[in-house]
Amino acid sequence: MEQEKKVWVIGHKNPDTDSICGAIAYADLKNKTGTMSYEAKRAGQINEETKYVLGYFDVDLPEYVTDVGAQVKDIEIRKTPGVGSHISLKTAWETMKAQNVVTLPITSHNEILEGLIITGDIATSYMDVYDNRILAKARTQYKNIAETLEGEVLAGNAHGYFVKGKVVAATESPELMEEYIEDDDMVILGNRYEVQLCAIEMNASCIIVCSDAKVSKTIQKLAEERGCIIITTPYDTYTVSRLINQSMPVKYFMREENLVTFELEEYVDDIREVMSQVRHRDFPVLDENGKYVGMISRRNLLNMKRKQVILVDHNERTQAVDGIDGAEILEIIDHHRLGSLETVSPLFFRNQPLGCTSTIIYQMYWEQGVKISKQIAGLLCSAIISDTLMFRSPTCTQADRQAAGVLAEIAGIDIEEHAKRMFRAGSNFREKSPEEIFYQDFKTFYAEKREFGVGQLSAMSEEELQAVSVKLKPYLAQVQKERKLDMIYVMLTNILEENTNLIFVGEQAKEIAESAFHGHAVDQGESLLLKGVVSRKKQLIPALMLALQEN
Repeated sequence: MEQEKKVWVIGHKNPDTDSICGAIAYADLKNKTGTMSYEAKRAGQINEETKYVLGYFDVDLPEYVTDVGAQVKDIEIRKTPGVGSHISLKTAWETMKAQNVVTLPITSHNEILEGLIITGDIATSYMDVYDNRILAKARTQYKNIAETLEGEVLAGNAHGYFVKGKVVAATESPELMEEYIEDDDMVILGNRYEVQLCAIEMNASCIIVCSDAKVSKTIQKLAEERGCIIITTPYDTYTVSRLINQSMPVKYFMREENLVTFELEEYVDDIREVMSQVRHRDFPVLDENGKYVGMISRRNLLNMKRKQVILVDHNERTQAVDGIDGAEILEIIDHHRLGSLETVSPLFFRNQPLGCTSTIIYQMYWEQGVKISKQIAGLLCSAIISDTLMFRSPTCTQADRQAAGVLAEIAGIDIEEHAKRMFRAGSNFREKSPEEIFYQDFKTFYAEKREFGVGQLSAMSEEELQAVSVKLKPYLAQVQKERKLDMIYVMLTNILEENTNLIFVGEQAKEIAESAFHGHAVDQGESLLLKGVVSRKKQLIPALMLALQEN
């Protein structure tokens, strides 16, 4: 039975505490009220603050997802059973007709793909002219020959192989037979005792007795003594001669080299290009261990089941996990400005001007009458504290304060003490590289044909922020070049002083920031001091957007 596919609840890239905790909490709410199964995921590495929160409330870290685009495992895979390489061409053809397929996978006993055979290969085997030694070259099993001729092995080992000699049709004259029958030949003959005896005495490896002719006990005994196989068939000599090549094993004709296969984890966008270049009808699918799973074709791409996702704490394409255009977005829960995401179908979109997405999720628990557990309450409260900088951010509302108070009581925590421990954990930058610090909370935005990035780091002391500034400044130019951004800003926010030291890189980055704050920014040479500015979402981004429109 196939495992039920889950809806992924996921936050933005470079996730903050709200993004992670909101995803976990909303997945919990949906599992208690929804009709499907939901699972929280993350689109990036978590920061130390979030790590502290998850550890404090003993909650597992969501699985990291790099891409939500459709994968091969999301396609309806046709479970065409693999067949052994020993089966006959006739059996392969009948199997194809029964299953209504044009390609058969050839697999080993442990489901490793060995090759493919298609109807064209079988047709070619019928039409091509082969010499009378082809059955031996193909190492044809006597059992296959008997099955193809709808006969039975009357004497000898049915599981043996015809590996030497040619196939000949005997005449009715034993004297003439001596001129063309050689050791190890396979002889097609009738019911005459003398002819059967002559073939065995001339060391034939197998005789095929046609038209259901009786074979005497004497002939059977002599064949056993000489190691000669006897196969009887209801077909006449002409029909046997026509059918016998169909007994050859598919191994002799199957395609073994340069097979085009796909793995379950490959992305549809990647395989679509390969499919367009290789004009095969069907393609085998392998699992992570290289074992055969099934077959797909180009038409299967039309009916693929895209991954279903719910986005929390963002609605910008640039902030969403890779492959979002290839996924089916079911819901968006957010508290930011409307961004650039577009959807094919209508969806549930809840966006409120609150300080934190987790406040919205708290309200949804309350509206739906779902009890909040101590763990979930702790996560939601931590997210609100983080996003509102313990209620200091201008984005903070009375609803955020009220929600945090109720959640803190359920979780059994003191907000101020918990906030101090959270922020202390989050501002421990000493052991981190510039890259780790920079991407702790970084988002990109687009306005007036210019793309810029804004990161934010918060701490409770100016000394910590100064140390971070020294570490980050040389790194900004590198990021700008790598990501081809027009400008980069990093907010170094002092939570207690409620101000931000803004560092930057990029042509006109300083001028645009100064213009955004209309002379209220204090020029500190390589940075700007923004007094009273602590919110990226409500204070910095809108001001930068407006300044870009005017410049």
